[in-house]
Amino acid sequence: MAVSTTAVSKYDIGEAMCPYRLVLEHVTSRWGVLVLIELLERPYRFSELRRAIGRVSEKMLTQTLQTLERDGLVHRDAKPVIPPRVDYSLTDLGREAAVQVKALAIWTSDRMDDVEKARRAYDEARAASARAS
Repeated sequence: MAVSTTAVSKYDIGEAMCPYRLVLEHVTSRWGVLVLIELLERPYRFSELRRAIGRVSEKMLTQTLQTLERDGLVHRDAKPVIPPRVDYSLTDLGREAAVQVKALAIWTSDRMDDVEKARRAYDEARAASARAS
């Protein structure tokens, strides 16, 4: 889905409390990005998703999933079995967001050499400026 930068919107991204901005923060948060990308592949149980993402605390993953569920991006399917089983998957809206996030992740991976080159140039210029003063 293409995003128009000229379309008139009822939401103002510059407004601190804008709902659009809040959802953007959820989708692009450290763990939100990783959850969306993982769930794009398939549904996961909580523990599987935590292992797949790595280095995320149980609390942070729970909060991230609840936030994305509230935004309508993640579906939580609790099955009434013993032991309890809960599966997480993307909604259609979540899949759409995940595709966009994954495209950004791919671009980042593809352009890391350029980013590292820019960082080295920046650091060298800063160091030279510090030596000159």
